[in-house]
Amino acid sequence: MSGADAVNALRPFYFAVHPDFFGQHPREREVNENSLKRLNGYLDNLQKPGSCSVQPMKLTFYVRDTKDSSDVQPDLFTSGFRSVSFTLHTNDVLSTVMNVLKSCSLPMEHMRGMEASTETSGGPPDAGVPFYRPIKWDKSYYTFTGFRDPEEELQQARRVELTLSSWLRNNEPKATKKHVASLPRREELDRLKKELCHKFDLDDIRWQRSWGVAHRCCQLQSLSRLSQQNPEALIHLQGHTVVFADQSGMNASGHVMLGTMDVHHQWTKLFEQLSSYRSLQQQTDWLKERISLLLGGTQVIHVERLGPVRPIAEHYSTLSTFYRSLMSSPLRLHPRSLQGTTMLLENDRSNPSLHELGHFIIPTNCDPSKLQVFLQSHAPEARQRTQRKIQLQVEEEAVMKLCLQNLSLRSLSKEPSVSSSQMVQCCKRLVEQRYPLLQGLHICVSHFYSVMQDGDMCLPWDWKTLYPVAGNAK
Repeated sequence: MSGADAVNALRPFYFAVHPDFFGQHPREREVNENSLKRLNGYLDNLQKPGSCSVQPMKLTFYVRDTKDSSDVQPDLFTSGFRSVSFTLHTNDVLSTVMNVLKSCSLPMEHMRGMEASTETSGGPPDAGVPFYRPIKWDKSYYTFTGFRDPEEELQQARRVELTLSSWLRNNEPKATKKHVASLPRREELDRLKKELCHKFDLDDIRWQRSWGVAHRCCQLQSLSRLSQQNPEALIHLQGHTVVFADQSGMNASGHVMLGTMDVHHQWTKLFEQLSSYRSLQQQTDWLKERISLLLGGTQVIHVERLGPVRPIAEHYSTLSTFYRSLMSSPLRLHPRSLQGTTMLLENDRSNPSLHELGHFIIPTNCDPSKLQVFLQSHAPEARQRTQRKIQLQVEEEAVMKLCLQNLSLRSLSKEPSVSSSQMVQCCKRLVEQRYPLLQGLHICVSHFYSVMQDGDMCLPWDWKTLYPVAGNAK
């Protein structure tokens, strides 16, 4: 199956999981965004020349009901979507597409013709065709199938878009009520976190996802019960940062991950294995130092992103592969020629690039001679971008502090997908406008409006002061 065929085949799937339709559900939107990125990477890897197998990948999607209300499935949430998890272990594009559609209980009738043509066609698949891109079908398709037209839904959502002041007037009472109701849980969360950190000398306790206060409280209570039942087990955590995540283990940053779906026995087993994980972390640090010496002083970094974290074993394997490649064909670089620069290693890239924030993004299997030319030619620009990033982060910190004080906010944060530049613009405008309804609230700058279950308010960084369509003002 070619890349273009895969795009056509996955259209019902993209319509059902597209993040744009989850604006009022930030957690589900976040999960779908990251799962789509991973799925696209999986499909891209299958198209690479010489690719014979890929690592199994577990994905979770929130799938919208795209049929008429009379055909709603019984496992749908009241919000109109359901959670679907499945593992990809296929080695060709066709089987992968079939697996995705089947796992999400989406129509597969349109696959019959493609499947037949794939069997009779002996030509190689089209490489490099992007899977995830805007798709437009004729209006008759939606009339015939009963699916909702996503373009019309998006246009309708834009037509009802409100100004920040109007949205605050409509939603501030609800946010305040939820916040007041959450206060006992917030106090309990703070107490448990401080108690566990102090008792077992933890550096910090964090969460991989934006779970609610009640959810986080339950996770800390579970860890607290384990500490009472088996206090010796938690001694191994001393000096570590604990992250409640999707799976247990140690991530590339050296933090101990506790899977939220795991039981105490699995956590205890992990604690007993921490000495082995620490040994692997030391080997990882050694590889980073050796790579830095071979590449003129550039530092290997790991950027924590949304979605599934990178386990320490996978990070070690990536570093080890790259280090062996460098040793087989050493680069001729001055020992300090790349000092002050950073680099990120990725397995799913074919060409090196320079990120807008100043760090190099280097494929693990990058040709050494090609790498040397790239690093030397882009080093000055990398330093300039890094300096701009540092200056922007300083400005961001200052304007956030000013925003907190001038607007009397309880807290101010942002989603990882919001850049420092976007945050600075947003905060400056908030300070200029001085909305009194923001006083005493927990504000999270995002890409959409939403009132969270604990009263936190999400605001889009580019919030509007005027209605985009005349006549929508209320």
